[in-house]
Amino acid sequence: MTTRERMLAVIRGERHDFVPFVQYDGLAGPNEEIWSVIGQDNMGLLRWSKVYRFEHHHCYFEVKQIKKNNLNGFLTILHTPRGNLTEESYREPVYKSTHIEKHFIQKPEDYGIFMTYLKDIIIYEDIERFTRDESELGDDGIAMVTMERTPFQQLWIQWVSLTDLSYHMVDYPELLDQCIRLLTELHYRTFEMVRKASDKVFIPFVNFPDNITAYAIGNRNFRKYCIPLYNELADLLSDKDIPVVVHMDGDLKPLWLDIKESKVKGLDSFTPAPDNDTSVKEAVSLWPDKRLFINFPSSVHLEESEGIYKEAKKILEEAGQHLERFWIQISENVPPGIWRKSFPQIIKAIKEFDLSRII
Repeated sequence: MTTRERMLAVIRGERHDFVPFVQYDGLAGPNEEIWSVIGQDNMGLLRWSKVYRFEHHHCYFEVKQIKKNNLNGFLTILHTPRGNLTEESYREPVYKSTHIEKHFIQKPEDYGIFMTYLKDIIIYEDIERFTRDESELGDDGIAMVTMERTPFQQLWIQWVSLTDLSYHMVDYPELLDQCIRLLTELHYRTFEMVRKASDKVFIPFVNFPDNITAYAIGNRNFRKYCIPLYNELADLLSDKDIPVVVHMDGDLKPLWLDIKESKVKGLDSFTPAPDNDTSVKEAVSLWPDKRLFINFPSSVHLEESEGIYKEAKKILEEAGQHLERFWIQISENVPPGIWRKSFPQIIKAIKEFDLSRII
């Protein structure tokens, strides 16, 4: 089987020759460099892609490079006819992750400017981007159709700090309701765009990049703002047999039942202990019908080779009868160059495990 065929087999819940090992395209290091060490057939690629794009008639973003305390960053200015919003972010030099120091929305008046931006969005079909990504990946991986984050997650991750959002939802509920309603309407428009695109191209699955962490969103907000949209898109695509997957990379224990009862077919970047609160064994028991794209815990990459191998073997063993429904992946940041030590150990565990299964 090719790497792509193995990955598609997991998505469909079908048997394959060995558990795929996958990385978000170029995340831990250049694909070609990694392949030259571990072998191209031993690592697949998962690339974020889209079948639509946003354009604006009256709003635009301006980005300026800035520096503070020896950190490189960006000042992003959103220009609208009603006024401007600014975001200040800095890039961590080792893990290359971005930290937002000042969010676009700071005060109640900013929501009016933000809603002006939302109302200015025009959505166009952009199948060419997706077909280009699929063509470039070839047999080495899959392009996943990426949705926008659901409203609550999008607000606190991209636009306003979680602390401010929590206060604003209590102090200005009508304002937040208007904002969330506009974001939800945008979702419905993108849902229809994805459905129409599925008539023209093969879509393996769609992914909400929601970065779900139970203690940030809570049960009530998860049920109110996330689950209905996951289920609505799942229903819309059910006759197309296109699974809905959600990026859930944090602690999940308080959301176990909600996830189980949802129409979500897969958890992307599911990260088990020791980094988070749900083990692989618990996950396959709780959600036997769901795909698990298991992020190898970032902290374990720092252990010695033997510890990395043992953790990979543990993940495989805990998956048990779930073998046709999961792969191991790298979808969270890891230290530069650490793959040279950790990737061979993960692959070794996969190959030995599958060999023992066949024997």
